[in-house]
Amino acid sequence: MAQAIPAHDSHADDMPRTYPSRGAVVSWIFFDWAAQPYFTLITTFVFAPYFASRVASDPVAGQSSWGYATAAAGLVIAILSPVLGAIADAGGRRKPWIAVFGALLVIGSSLMWIGKPGDPSIIFPLLVAYGIATVGVEFATVFNNAMMPTLVPPDRIGRLSGTGWAVGYIGGIISLVLVLGFMAANPATGKTLFGLTPIFGLDPSTFEGDRFTGPLTAIWFVIFVLPMFLFTPDHAAKAPARGAIREGLRELKETLARLPATPFMLPFLIANMIYMDGLVSLFAFGGIYAAGTFGWHTIQIGTFGILLAISGTIGAWLGGRLDDRIGPKAVVTGSLIILLGAIAAILMIDRDAIFFVPVTPPSPDGGLFAAPAEKAYLALGFLIGMAAGPLQAASRTMLIRLAPKERITQCFGLFALTGKVTSFFGPLLIGLVTDASNSQKAGMAVLVVFFAAGLVLLSRVKADAVRARPL
Repeated sequence: MAQAIPAHDSHADDMPRTYPSRGAVVSWIFFDWAAQPYFTLITTFVFAPYFASRVASDPVAGQSSWGYATAAAGLVIAILSPVLGAIADAGGRRKPWIAVFGALLVIGSSLMWIGKPGDPSIIFPLLVAYGIATVGVEFATVFNNAMMPTLVPPDRIGRLSGTGWAVGYIGGIISLVLVLGFMAANPATGKTLFGLTPIFGLDPSTFEGDRFTGPLTAIWFVIFVLPMFLFTPDHAAKAPARGAIREGLRELKETLARLPATPFMLPFLIANMIYMDGLVSLFAFGGIYAAGTFGWHTIQIGTFGILLAISGTIGAWLGGRLDDRIGPKAVVTGSLIILLGAIAAILMIDRDAIFFVPVTPPSPDGGLFAAPAEKAYLALGFLIGMAAGPLQAASRTMLIRLAPKERITQCFGLFALTGKVTSFFGPLLIGLVTDASNSQKAGMAVLVVFFAAGLVLLSRVKADAVRARPL
């Protein structure tokens, strides 16, 4: 390993502090690259829409049942995140936890292969596998995020976070191109987006290319998470497992008791709880909504996903630099305003109308995204991508600046808690409203409330205090 980079810590002890080599930091960044295909391929652009349109009885039933499964996984994450974070802080090490939960991601994703079209008996096992994988990837991310303050000096945290998200988006783009170009085919033509016969003998008639996104996600994670395990230093072990559990739970109790007195932490966590629920739900159901509204299949939704991921990459990279320059609160606020406007506009687009003005609806022979409503949806998706990356990256740097250094994983556990404690409620509410109204649009309309409420609550956190807080 290359020589560590010396730096100076701004805490009261004023002791010199060293940071790992550039190679160790780059290896840490590859965790985002390794994990992103799960969100790109499974939860957003390929498998979730496939489930709703081909496995479930109809898109409305598919959207509601997927929402219930997402809600169940979110409830597990909400309950356990702060507890596990407290235990990790007491024990010191992060990598063993990443390995354990990464294994759940691999197992759950691999089982996605069983999701054959039109087989009602497979729906429940498939949703269980989805829940296992979701719990795994979210918990692994909690412990990976907690490594950030030890990797770079305080004035580079925003850049590190934004770069991680941008690299993750690039990984998602590449994985999506692989699926659309070489694996998932139009069942009518038997050809992929590149006009090829699917590799590995994947059968278009049984949508094996769509189903293979699960095993591909698992293989991708195993390969690309290895640099982080091999080259990024972990925290030193502080206590044996049993003592760490006891000490971690005690410290969690103290942290929760002190939370109301921690400047600006509580209002930020509540705001994060609400707007992240909206963002998670938007990505979870955006592809499903497009499949039901425009009749898009895997190739159309996946191509849309590539365009959105490209805009997300650009947004995350720019957002990281803006974060260091103007502060994370300004970046989060701007991102929320863009998302609020975009989702409100999406709700006023139908296949045959834009903002209530009639337009020509999509035609099966009209070409890719030829209809005016499809083009409008693409433009709004670009805005969503530009805002989503900075929102997530700046939120985690905001947490780092507000959290006590010695309890960073606990706070990331609380951060995950507030990002997930109502994440079961958002998908659940979408599922319930969709069921009750028999309308995908009515279900998606609840997202406006989440983004608006999060924006209002975030205004209670003073930007100057966030920027001035030493790491």
